[in-house]
Amino acid sequence: MDVNRNDRAITGLVMLGHSLVHTYEFVLPVFIPIWLVQYSTTEFVVGSIVGLGMALFGLGAPLAGILTDRRGSKPLIVISMLGMGLSFVLLAIAGQLEGSSGGFTPALVLITLALVLWGCAASLYHPAGLSLITRGVEARGSAFAYHGTAGNIGTAVGPFLATVLLFVLNDQWSIVAFILAVPALVGVALAVRIDVNETAAVTAVTDGGTTGINSLTEFTAESRRLLTGGFLVVFALVMCSGLYYRGMLTFMPEVLGGLAAIKPIELFGRTFEPANYLYTGLLAAGVGGQYVGGKLTDRMSLERGLAGAFAVLAGLALVFEPVVAIGMSAIIPLLVAIGFVLFFVQPFYQATVAEYTPADTRGLSYGFTYLGVFGVGALGTPLAGIALTYFPEWALFVVLAAIACGAFGLAVFLNSYQD
Repeated sequence: MDVNRNDRAITGLVMLGHSLVHTYEFVLPVFIPIWLVQYSTTEFVVGSIVGLGMALFGLGAPLAGILTDRRGSKPLIVISMLGMGLSFVLLAIAGQLEGSSGGFTPALVLITLALVLWGCAASLYHPAGLSLITRGVEARGSAFAYHGTAGNIGTAVGPFLATVLLFVLNDQWSIVAFILAVPALVGVALAVRIDVNETAAVTAVTDGGTTGINSLTEFTAESRRLLTGGFLVVFALVMCSGLYYRGMLTFMPEVLGGLAAIKPIELFGRTFEPANYLYTGLLAAGVGGQYVGGKLTDRMSLERGLAGAFAVLAGLALVFEPVVAIGMSAIIPLLVAIGFVLFFVQPFYQATVAEYTPADTRGLSYGFTYLGVFGVGALGTPLAGIALTYFPEWALFVVLAAIACGAFGLAVFLNSYQD
């Protein structure tokens, strides 16, 4: 397989996988307001349930990284898509159970199990997909740009499609979940037909393509080797990024729906929720952020790019409450800015990981990275739930600003470490 063809094949495969992961990830916040009403529960309970699935999204990443280094990326990407599709089938079944009497009902138990399955399946993708890019693609910056763009297309299309289907189907979320399971199952059928050379861009691998970790002793030794020096700082930085990401996005439809300037509209006898469409617009702005960020990873200092982006994110969190009080004319540009910058940072930290880790344990490196982003970062969901349940809303955004300031400091330190 020639280099350009292999680059295109790998880029197509990871675009497919990445778009599906984030399609499902961001459908879940659209369901949250319905679950709060249908199951007569609180943001803390639902945030904890969703947070469990999101935590497994990250906690499974180191194991996924080990499997990637041992078995290769493509099989894990296929299994990831299959598991996510099946998890939404299980969600659809949960939605058919009676569960309006309050408490932790059988429906909520089954929703929890579905999200556990989703988190485990989704955890396989990022270590596999990003390892495939950094080990198999020659034009890495472009691949990061297209990979990130595809992820954000899924990020925007998922909640938009869910919102439209909920409107058409009169909030029958279980039917929506079943419909949304179909793309993942179709994706599996497409992915198995894509042929790739997984190690075309590196030489530090065996002729068989992967080396990998064969024992707990090797895992401990490789982990100790990774979690020193620059990568340890990167690991702390991506944890901050994950906390901000979850804390900002998980309850955003609920936050927007509570604003005086954004009220439900009755249309054709149905309730039209502008908050969900504004949330989708925020996520759609991330398409530009991912693409621009990916292209810039080959053109500027990664550490300085991260520092600048997190400084902006801190500022956006601090001005959120006063800006949304102005009205719709200020809300829309604010949401566009948050979406653009929030996703701009992702290709930067993905490329930074590759700069601070060896190629032969790249899977494990991205495993630890997404343990930080989605595992530790999942704590941002219950953190936001606690803030919104027990404190004034502005407290959440002050906490998010503090997290972004921490990431800014780590990026500045990393830049001096690199120098």
